[in-house]
Amino acid sequence: MSNLITKTTELAMAVTLKYIEQGDTVIDATCGTGQDTVSLAVAVGKEGTVYAFDIQKKALLLTEARLRAHGFSNVRIIPESFVSMRSHIAGGSAAAVVFNLGYLPGGDHSITTTAETTLEGLKCALDTIRPGGIVTVVLYDGHEEGSAEKKQVLEWAESLDTKKYHAAYVSLLNQQNNPPEILWITRKH
Repeated sequence: MSNLITKTTELAMAVTLKYIEQGDTVIDATCGTGQDTVSLAVAVGKEGTVYAFDIQKKALLLTEARLRAHGFSNVRIIPESFVSMRSHIAGGSAAAVVFNLGYLPGGDHSITTTAETTLEGLKCALDTIRPGGIVTVVLYDGHEEGSAEKKQVLEWAESLDTKKYHAAYVSLLNQQNNPPEILWITRKH
């Protein structure tokens, strides 16, 4: 068994997968290289649907290639920002929404998620998940925009209505070089 605490993105996905069943609808808000998209496609099975968003052509191509290599046909790739998810997915219908913030690994580091659009996207995600669903956010603060984004996202999460949501935050306290951190938000029944 792998040591999940040392692999933040794997830990984030491991928890997320506990909220997903075969046939569900899920969202990869930032498909990037397609790694999370593939994990979600496996989790929902052939009867389920994954909506994968990204604004970068390179990310979309990487994701499409990864999906083809694994033979998945249950993914709808949407070349738009995650803030448009409401126009593609009915409110209260998704089991999970996954955000992996920052910039595309191996891509242009000047193109990053921003606090403003991420907060808008998170509000869309909360509208989109069903009762009992989860929003997973992997935060990176090792660059200027990421640091501001993390601060604002965590402040927003702390202010969520406790009657509607649970929010949990994981930080690797003794690690160097700004390791990724995780925010989970679940919608109460």
